[in-house]
Amino acid sequence: MNTTTVGIDLAKNVFQVHGIDARGKVVLRKQLRREQVAVYFGNLPPCLIGVEACATAHHWGRRLERLGHTVRLMAPQFVKPYVKTNKNDAADAEAICEAVSRPNMRFVPIKSIEQQAILSVHRARQGFIEARTAQANQIRGLLGEFGLVIPQGICHVAQRVPALLEDAGNELPLALRQLIDRLTCHLKELDQQVRELERQIIAWHRGSELSRKLEKIPGIGPLAATALVASIADASSFDNGRQVSAWLGLVPRQSSSGGKSVLLGMSKRGDVYLRTLLIHGARSAILAARRQKERKNVWLTNLLDRRHANIAAVALANKNVRTVWALLAHGRDFKPDYLPVPAA
Repeated sequence: MNTTTVGIDLAKNVFQVHGIDARGKVVLRKQLRREQVAVYFGNLPPCLIGVEACATAHHWGRRLERLGHTVRLMAPQFVKPYVKTNKNDAADAEAICEAVSRPNMRFVPIKSIEQQAILSVHRARQGFIEARTAQANQIRGLLGEFGLVIPQGICHVAQRVPALLEDAGNELPLALRQLIDRLTCHLKELDQQVRELERQIIAWHRGSELSRKLEKIPGIGPLAATALVASIADASSFDNGRQVSAWLGLVPRQSSSGGKSVLLGMSKRGDVYLRTLLIHGARSAILAARRQKERKNVWLTNLLDRRHANIAAVALANKNVRTVWALLAHGRDFKPDYLPVPAA
């Protein structure tokens, strides 16, 4: 029998494969070593392959598509309900094979190598920022134990620590002075790494037409634009802008029952990093709008008049995401004075 649908449970070394034919009969249960996967599927007739969107999923998705197969990536939480018994590799592969054949299943677009590369730079930059913050807090905490209090903010640490180390009247031990000096040098090195990665992201942004197009939206800068272009991958995989907003967790959570709709705070699902960039960018746009003497954005002005600034920031981020989808899905350019045409 010909295999029409296959589920692969990815791993570091041993891959579990489960396949069925057109009638749903199981025709394939097999374990493959990592070096055997490409050879095996190269000899298999083209079929539908389901994979969980986990580590190395995009890499294998690209390789299997080059072999002529149709690859669909799915979020692990959507596959979990199809696991029939205790968790093991065979049960997971069977659940993936079952889930990928569902007509209402949601799939994850496969990212290109360039998109994965720039997202890796974003993740590395975020890691350096977290390490930089932790290092500044450690310096502040160690000096606080000796009665030297530094205000919050990395800029205060860089400005005040050298003067404290040179002050002979604070009675700091020599060992602690040497330690703080070493930690300060490490803080400067982390800050330098962040700046270098930001320059690399901006260079990629200048070479990307889509990223430059998104930068024109108020509240979206080079960092958010590059991250959105690389993360969304194919905007046509979303039916509308609200799906993108829901994917990023910018829509309200629901607790509805019995015909009564109850909307709560934003769901906070999806990519925390992207959502953070969008909300911080929206805050910057709100500050810029308040500084302008002429209120050009009537929608934002009216929103700020009746709601809190935090709620307005989330609403603006939600609106910007929908605008991003419209620009990417329809190939349009951003127009600040654009008015949507009402449906007939």
